[in-house]
Amino acid sequence: MLELTGKIIEVLPERSGTSTRGPWRKQEYIIEIPGDFPKKVCFMLWGDKIDQFGIQPGQELTVSVDLESREYNGRWYTDVKAWRVAPAGGQSAPHAPPESPPEPPPYNPDDLGPPV
Repeated sequence: MLELTGKIIEVLPERSGTSTRGPWRKQEYIIEIPGDFPKKVCFMLWGDKIDQFGIQPGQELTVSVDLESREYNGRWYTDVKAWRVAPAGGQSAPHAPPESPPEPPPYNPDDLGPPV
């Protein structure tokens, strides 16, 4: 998992089409990551996540992404696909589903077995 924290500086036009698996939607965003040498990274959202996260220019966000590369006609292309978006600082985005950590099983001293 890779996380990018910064400011959304551009929302690119949504693209859509139809493939053999049906209709699709894709939107790309540019996030600027602060530092001595600020970096700009283009990431994308697919399908319902576009509406779910409702990203707007100027928002300070932490974006969790997966990187995926593929070869086409002898060239390699890399996608930066977001799967979670939250305001910078930790709270979940208003449209993001809440995440809760898994609960540990209840303590049962009988599970420890006899003393050695």
